[in-house]
Amino acid sequence: MPDTDAAVVDHEQIARLRADFLDSWDEELESELDDDRLGGSSGEGGSTLSRRTYFRELFRLQGELVKLQDWVAHTGQRLVVIFEGRDAAGKGGVIKRITQRLNPRICRTAALPAPNDRERTQWYFQRYVAHLPAAGEIVLFDRSWYNRSGVERVMGFCNEQEYETFLDMVPEFERMLTRSGIKLVKYWFSITDEEQGARFRARIEDPLKQWKLSPMDLESRSRWEAYTAAKEITLQRTHTADAPWWVVPAVDKKRARLNCISHLLGQLPYDEVEHTPVAMPDRVFHPDYVRHPVPPEMIVPELF
Repeated sequence: MPDTDAAVVDHEQIARLRADFLDSWDEELESELDDDRLGGSSGEGGSTLSRRTYFRELFRLQGELVKLQDWVAHTGQRLVVIFEGRDAAGKGGVIKRITQRLNPRICRTAALPAPNDRERTQWYFQRYVAHLPAAGEIVLFDRSWYNRSGVERVMGFCNEQEYETFLDMVPEFERMLTRSGIKLVKYWFSITDEEQGARFRARIEDPLKQWKLSPMDLESRSRWEAYTAAKEITLQRTHTADAPWWVVPAVDKKRARLNCISHLLGQLPYDEVEHTPVAMPDRVFHPDYVRHPVPPEMIVPELF
């Protein structure tokens, strides 16, 4: 005879797993709707990729990212991924999708503000070194030391000697990182003049996104050609065998995310780590256990 109680438990577990999956789906859908609220310049929601295809591939790739995370933690690998590109190029969007299902104790994002007065007197790379990973960690740099050859160069925040010194030092600095065992992957997100203009206008018109636009971002629009020249010089002088650049076509945000994550997974020889099966311990009951009620004034009102 079948165990009726076990069948009920299995049914409840399946229902709970399905609810958890739908919650994950809703979380990603919420992010997508937020990204697409004002539409885009390259088809519905800024993408020519169907939602079904996008979600299917994103969840598949995020599953692989979990395997990568486990492998990094298991092997003690140190991974640094740099995301560079113009303002509104989509760097934050791909970083969000990479970290969404990962353990923040293993994979973290470094997004440094402008240097303070003390940091300006330090060795230029010093404040970035403090954020490099230990064994078994992944660090995603949302902009990086390449600020010097980008915004600092274009906006005049560094002089010519500092700029040239930086470009001369970067290959050696990154060679030191890779020879110390750090895997360094560098992405440049590339968008067109027209696409950046469309994304800026969407942010200006959306009260929930205006915080993303700084005066520096707006100034970058009038200096498009200067940023182009700075990008070309940066890629030319810092693309090395130890730390090559990878350019991500990013006009279509959804395709850019999938392509970038897929490429990143291909940069490391990870495989699935065997885990000891997890067993749920039995709940222990004590006859003298009494659960005291929570005072009503401490409970959050259930408005929804």
